[in-house]
Amino acid sequence: MATGPEYGLKKIVWQRIRETIIADCRKSEVWKILMLDHFTTKIMSSCCKMSDLMLDKITIVEDLFKIREPVLEMKAVYFITPTRKCVDALINDFKVKPKYKAAYVYFTDYCPDDLFSDMKKHCAKSIRICKEINLSFLPLESQVFTCDNPDAFKSIYSPHSQDKDETMQKLADQIVTLCATLEENPGVRYRKDTTLDNAKKLAELVDKKLTQHYEIDENPKKKGKTQAQLLIVDRGFDPVSPILHELTYQAMAYDLMSIKSDTYKYKAKDGSEKEALLNENDQLWVRLRHMHIAEVSEQIPKLVKEISANKKHADEKITISGLSQLMKKMPSFRKQLAEKTVHLNLTEDCMNRFQQDVEKLCKAEQDLAVGSDVEGQKVKDPMRTLLPVLLHPHSTHDKIRAVLLYIFSLNGTTEENLNKLIQHVKIENESEFILNWKELGVPIISSSNLFSFRKPSRRDRSHEETYNLSRWTPVIKDVMEDAVENKLDSREWPHQSECPSVWNGSGAVSARQKHKASGQDERRSGARLIIFVIGGISYSEMRCAYEVTQAVKSCEVIIGSSHILTPTRLLDDIQALSKAPMETFTIVEEKSSA
Repeated sequence: MATGPEYGLKKIVWQRIRETIIADCRKSEVWKILMLDHFTTKIMSSCCKMSDLMLDKITIVEDLFKIREPVLEMKAVYFITPTRKCVDALINDFKVKPKYKAAYVYFTDYCPDDLFSDMKKHCAKSIRICKEINLSFLPLESQVFTCDNPDAFKSIYSPHSQDKDETMQKLADQIVTLCATLEENPGVRYRKDTTLDNAKKLAELVDKKLTQHYEIDENPKKKGKTQAQLLIVDRGFDPVSPILHELTYQAMAYDLMSIKSDTYKYKAKDGSEKEALLNENDQLWVRLRHMHIAEVSEQIPKLVKEISANKKHADEKITISGLSQLMKKMPSFRKQLAEKTVHLNLTEDCMNRFQQDVEKLCKAEQDLAVGSDVEGQKVKDPMRTLLPVLLHPHSTHDKIRAVLLYIFSLNGTTEENLNKLIQHVKIENESEFILNWKELGVPIISSSNLFSFRKPSRRDRSHEETYNLSRWTPVIKDVMEDAVENKLDSREWPHQSECPSVWNGSGAVSARQKHKASGQDERRSGARLIIFVIGGISYSEMRCAYEVTQAVKSCEVIIGSSHILTPTRLLDDIQALSKAPMETFTIVEEKSSA
């Protein structure tokens, strides 16, 4: 029997796929082909392996858009997004001459009537099953999901956007499928904003679509509101967290290293090119990813020594080349040691970058972000904190990040001062990196307006032990803790719809539950807090979901967005906001009068 991931969102998604697509496949003894589009390929890759599918009579996985040879003796399972492109590809497989014995069609979400009619018209005879299974989000980690839509940032925030409403509708649909998959009908709240109404609009859309979903849900137990809350917040709510240099392992690695599609590429000691996937199949990654880099640097050699000692190598110095020799001698330890070699390399790469230039930036960044120094003394003149960064030969991107933190700390600066900063960083032709933050409702030019952007009040964390260069806590962690303790101010966080009055993630709910040995089981029997950030989430904000869940235990926190941000990606997205869309035009040839 296929096992899939062991916990969290990925396990729930895999169970959902097994209960629908796989369960139908098992009813027939015939081996089948699975057709996937780009999005559903990501879903399947995130929650199962090919070996899992083989156990359930799926022998081949194919790209829906690839040219394929007919296999008339086999049935085809289509797990696809209900878009014109996908439905047309399905129709083409059966319209003239069927490529397969039959089609079993599963849509990630509601299929529009026009597409359904076209499909029915051209290939109804070949379709044995057609279902909408409510899975149009990507389970990135056990407590993190995305809508896999980085373009949503420009669609929502660009002044030139022509598809904002369509994008908001799509995000709302995807959030509803998340809630449906979790079997939750949450109370919906949003962060009230004086400049933008994105969170309010999305909350209204989600609440309306949730009501519609549960009205037509085939489940006989019609759902009222469950023990869950959904909070929706705009990216401009906390501009600091995605810009700071973070020193926890995952956030630091994705900021400083060139990691694409979760793949870390590095050179082995013998000069060969290696690559490793950083995901939850790597148990060491799961164990280390939220630790501070200082702790990771201590942990890795210790973990390697543990394995070395088991084979009487305790006295040898731990080096990457030494590990390579060890792997050749001990095949049974190969996978375990391979993971540790990857993280030894990645940790070294991160520390090298840190010592080269990041360390010099961090103190200034932390002082500007927190508003006080290591001793707790208030930063009276932020310009004195910023100046050493501007005078040092840091990269232009790093200087832009520091300038932004300076502006955020003041809640906007004067136009004259801003122009001087832009000249100093030498980005006169790229000033959009800074100016375009206004599109997110973040003040760049200071205003005397009493109703302008107001920074959220912060929880007192003076009693918490922190590293000097990691004193900042993402604002979303305050929100999570306040929500769990039922302390969110309803004036700042209005209810679009309320969940049952007994909601209190900190204990009121869990007190009614039987205690179980497993923390994961215990959380599931309690409440769920779902947070959606419009405009992307950072790795440090993802970490907060795990920290709060671990601390509270009676409430599971799940966080999601349209996509995941790194500081570089966010700055590039910000700069692109002011670019107008390219105009399209048709050239009409004039006929000769001759």
